[in-house]
Amino acid sequence: MAKPAPITIPTEPIGSIPRPADLIEKVAKGDVDDPNLAPIYEAAIRDTIERFEATGSPVVTDGEQTKYHNFATYCVHGLANTAPDGFTIPFADGHTRRLPRLTRGPFRYRQYADRYLDVAMRYAHVPVKQAVISPSALSLLYPAQGIRDYPREQFIDDLLREHETEIRRCLKKGAHKVQVDFTEGRLAVKVDSSGHLLNSFIDLNNLALSRFSPEERRRIGVHTCPGNDLDSTHSADVDYAELLPSLFALKVGNFYIALAGEPDRRHVLEIIRKHLRPDRRIFVGVTAPGDPRIETAEDVRDRVLEASEYIPVGQLGTTDDCGFSPFFDDTSTSRDTAFAKIRARVRGTAMAAEMIGARQ
Repeated sequence: MAKPAPITIPTEPIGSIPRPADLIEKVAKGDVDDPNLAPIYEAAIRDTIERFEATGSPVVTDGEQTKYHNFATYCVHGLANTAPDGFTIPFADGHTRRLPRLTRGPFRYRQYADRYLDVAMRYAHVPVKQAVISPSALSLLYPAQGIRDYPREQFIDDLLREHETEIRRCLKKGAHKVQVDFTEGRLAVKVDSSGHLLNSFIDLNNLALSRFSPEERRRIGVHTCPGNDLDSTHSADVDYAELLPSLFALKVGNFYIALAGEPDRRHVLEIIRKHLRPDRRIFVGVTAPGDPRIETAEDVRDRVLEASEYIPVGQLGTTDDCGFSPFFDDTSTSRDTAFAKIRARVRGTAMAAEMIGARQ
């Protein structure tokens, strides 16, 4: 009698890794586009990928070492038709981050995320994942009062075209997955409890996702979390019950859901089980980047086993709750801590898969 194939549970990172201190210091002193910084950026990417692979991670990212200055606005950083006084994101500890404001049309990306793949894939020996920002997040750049001679409808057409172009370029260059960062989903519920803003975000993102074939969407995922910046969040007080039913309407094959930092993980898992469709894979967060404590492999194993009670193993994956440093200047978590947590995620996921396989 043939032995059954071993159980495997895929595990992937979200994106960002804290940047080396010397890179942060040099960028703070000068122009982020200064060509003299190119060797420093590249060294940071090479070191990030080497350390990623040393954890045993089967999928890596470039750690967003060169995303200027954060995960959300890298594609428009430096545009001449923006001003710095856009939408404000308030965090629980009182600090804020601010998006730029579009001042005139047309809307165009200044750079696409496939440029990061070009460098990362020169160094990686395993598949490379690429994160991109959602259309809904970038829609917040358009001012509420409108722009003369550039109606919102035209802006949305331009935005969807640019987003589609970015994803297609990443897929064409061989990205293992393209992850759409949708951290504003939970925040939308906090900003507008009626659900109208969230629904408008879902509709907009689906307009973009509908441009891809079912096969392409199997390589596309959406990430949601309550934010992570300076060890603080912007929407952790919003019940996932207000987000997840709408989130699962998105036309993607993969969902990356922050879970490790939730006070009641089983409550969230119950919601996931209720709304899960058979053609989706759920990557549950098993490490909390905002928590200074480094999880053990056993912690991760137990969280995976817990999730397997609600999610079929064939649809289960693991990830980190968020990127470890979505904003360039965030040094609240060290590189050593980030990679220690990733190592625990990789090992703990493998331990859980072995235990599940032994039971079947």
